Amino acid sequence: MSVQPLQNARSSESDSNGARVAAPMTAAELDGARGVVPDARNGNGAHTDGHPAAPTDPPPVDLNTERALAEERLPPARGWILPLSVLIIGTFMSVLDTSIVNVAIPKIQIELSASPDDVEWVVTGYTLALGIIVPLVGWLGDRMGKTRMYIVSMIGFAAASMLCGAAWDLNSLVFFRIVQAIPGGILPVVTMTLLYEIVPRDRLGAATGIYGLGVVVAPAIGPTLGGYLVEYVDWRLIFYINVPVGIVGALAAISVFPNLKPTSWPKFDLWGFVTIAYGLFALLLASSEGHSWGWGGYRIMGLFVSAGLSLALFVIIELEVDKPLLDLRVFGSLVYVNSLVMMAIGMIAVFSSLYFIPQFLQIVQGMQPLRAGLVMVPSAAVLLLMMPISGRLYDAFGPRWPGAAGMVILAIGSFLLSDITPDTPLEDVALWSAIRQLGSGLCFMPIITAGISALPSRLTGAASGMNNIVQRVASSVAIAALGSASAVSVAQMMSDRGALYGSGAQTLPQVAEYSAGGASGLLGMYTQVSKAVLTETYANGFYLVAMMCVVGVPLAFLLPNGKPGYTGEPVALEH
Repeated sequence: MSVQPLQNARSSESDSNGARVAAPMTAAELDGARGVVPDARNGNGAHTDGHPAAPTDPPPVDLNTERALAEERLPPARGWILPLSVLIIGTFMSVLDTSIVNVAIPKIQIELSASPDDVEWVVTGYTLALGIIVPLVGWLGDRMGKTRMYIVSMIGFAAASMLCGAAWDLNSLVFFRIVQAIPGGILPVVTMTLLYEIVPRDRLGAATGIYGLGVVVAPAIGPTLGGYLVEYVDWRLIFYINVPVGIVGALAAISVFPNLKPTSWPKFDLWGFVTIAYGLFALLLASSEGHSWGWGGYRIMGLFVSAGLSLALFVIIELEVDKPLLDLRVFGSLVYVNSLVMMAIGMIAVFSSLYFIPQFLQIVQGMQPLRAGLVMVPSAAVLLLMMPISGRLYDAFGPRWPGAAGMVILAIGSFLLSDITPDTPLEDVALWSAIRQLGSGLCFMPIITAGISALPSRLTGAASGMNNIVQRVASSVAIAALGSASAVSVAQMMSDRGALYGSGAQTLPQVAEYSAGGASGLLGMYTQVSKAVLTETYANGFYLVAMMCVVGVPLAFLLPNGKPGYTGEPVALEH
């Protein structure tokens, strides 16, 4: 049955009764209610060849109509606060898992007898699988229904977490982490999509500020919670803790969200999925294994080249198929593209510190996991304070000034961390980390909200999916690439220092002094040099991140200025 008869039937019913129909609306009907021209028809309502229609000037959008359409999906009298709270549970659980594991990496490496390069796949394998599964979320949502997909993902994440806690060796843990990434990749996308459907457009700033508590604060408190569990209980509990949370979140979703059934059964874009899945996999694999295989080796270069070709082919396919896996018309908005670039910079900055600071505190300064996590508490507190404030600033002033100020503060904090040494006081590390999180808390959600708000409502799902792809790829590349660079730098610096010390008559006095103590003295010298070299590699990484944040400052001035408003303009790309 085509959509046109359904639209005509609904229009005639509305005209005769003068009331809004409460039955579930198709995507085409929803676009019609918002004044957006459907893709499959031209401005006169006639069918085209399947390509998007040329942009037209739509009628003004009434925010009251937008609010009514959004509330139609929810049980009356519950508004959007309660459903938003339920969405935060799923987001918080999935995002928390990306950082809580970082503190446990040294303990997992010891207990499972793994090498540093191999144990890194506990984190990299998870984020890699996230990047692959995210493009499927839009199609799955149309086939299953967003409410059902959210509930199934919550239960699936809890079950996969239980398997991770029961892992018997590194290979099984990495495999279960990949399984866990399937629902873990779905949850952030479907929650963001639901958020933009249930929240009125004029309250998006406040809503995303509250929602950001799950997106940004969860990684910040992960090291503290993970440190306590690893030190005083068992590292396996960092996975088991997801089980009751997932069950409670699923039951809450069943009671709060309406049972919206899918209204369409889109054809699966197989070749689009194959090309983007391989492209992302090859890109992340090359980033993580570059130091082992050699950045200039044929394997790494082959992965980068094939990744580029695969992603280019994906773009060609998506622009030609009738039902694309990801709607690339989102890239027709320069504001949205700019927000993606800035978001990638912010994700690299946040996850580089969340991964490397706990390692610096434990490996270099010899702290226990809990104490290392407590050093991150001030930065988590800053985020708790800033996320609601940033939402209100967005509603009042728009995204430009919060985005620019946040990038400046993030750059300053990163420059401060680039001066760390093995003897840097804990107070300085905590203060500098808090400064960085002040910047990220100020700019992160305004940047994301500005990008999606620049698009018409029918592209919200595609934009949310693309946002999560960029977030996952950026965070994974940050961990993999900076980790690889760190390993290469350590090897090179250790070799350089070994050559400087010399031997025989060329031996430096410091070496002779350590040698007088025998093997234990030489071991002490080696430990001291190793810590100095490792700290220097971390400092270089923070300096690189700081320069990226500096680049993000002028990009912020390309964001809209002034109190935000929704225009509803359609976005299209040339075929």
